[in-house]
Amino acid sequence: MTSSPAALESTFFLNESAVKLDILALGEVMLRLDPGEDRIHTAKQFIPHEGGGEYNVARGLAQVFAQRAGVVTALVQNPVGELVDQLIARAGVDREQRVWVSGDGAGRRVRNGLNFTERGFGPRSALGVSDRGHTAVSQLTPEQLDTEQMFSSGVRMLHTGGIFAALGAQTAEVALTVMRAAQQAGTRVSFDLNYRPSLWLERQDGRMPPEVNKELVASTDILFGNEEDFTAALGYEVQGLDLTQALDPEAYRAMLRRVAEDFPRLRMIATSLREVQSASVNRWGGLLYDTRADHLAYQAPQELMILDRVGGGDSFASGILWGLLQGRCLEDCLALGVSHGALAMSTAGDTSQARLLEVEALARGDAARIVR
Repeated sequence: MTSSPAALESTFFLNESAVKLDILALGEVMLRLDPGEDRIHTAKQFIPHEGGGEYNVARGLAQVFAQRAGVVTALVQNPVGELVDQLIARAGVDREQRVWVSGDGAGRRVRNGLNFTERGFGPRSALGVSDRGHTAVSQLTPEQLDTEQMFSSGVRMLHTGGIFAALGAQTAEVALTVMRAAQQAGTRVSFDLNYRPSLWLERQDGRMPPEVNKELVASTDILFGNEEDFTAALGYEVQGLDLTQALDPEAYRAMLRRVAEDFPRLRMIATSLREVQSASVNRWGGLLYDTRADHLAYQAPQELMILDRVGGGDSFASGILWGLLQGRCLEDCLALGVSHGALAMSTAGDTSQARLLEVEALARGDAARIVR
């Protein structure tokens, strides 16, 4: 791996020494209940983890890359919410911006989100069963957040995404309010399209994903999304893409150029590349595009053994963001993202259990061998 030329100029992010947090995530944190090697419908016990698309990115930056991370979320103040809160604390993620909500004792009006997830194996696909209706964070409103205070101590980067934006009638408005406040404070905004069809079925405002997401991407500096995200969530097509053939990175570059033309604020666009051969074997790679330089870094998908694929894309994002925060070159940033995502999928749970030395070694191309 190399250390130059830098992917971003040194003034792109706020000065590290003048801020309280390197990253602040805005999104839902659920309690993931993992049946281990069993199926959900036959399990006798579940292992609890915390997880959420936006939160996972901040947690990875805190745990693996030693960055100062925080989360903006909402939880019902009951024993389940307190368990999630303690899991966040154990991960070293700041909870100062967490909003406590009073419950009704039975979850009729508001509750904490649950996510039952089985990993899958071979021909049996991974399975997620979300139980997240009427959650505290889905009912969050802009008035519940003090955005001026949120960024007053300095935050280098805000990360949010399409999962949070789709959760409730006002969550897209909350996201846009926080994103604009971040920009006014000099904080860079990272956004993951993260399209989830099930979350858009019950939206009360009637707006379709492209309409909502285009407004949000217009306030974004660093964008993440795969081919489905760009198509379903943003309304773009990758011309000439044949999923049965080897990926043509130039076809992707052409689409990313169109995105960059339509959203001139964007500086970086990243795409994870996944080809599913079975629940246990994927091909995994990625793209990272610098819109100013029209430079595309590309790692062709390589065969990868999978233990638990959930959260791999979030770890891909946190690896890239760490590289960008460190001023690494584009190829290094992409290698860190692909490597961190691969390692995260080698362990159970949404969140990464990797170590920085492992990420750096894999990004250099070191073979996996026993460490004594």
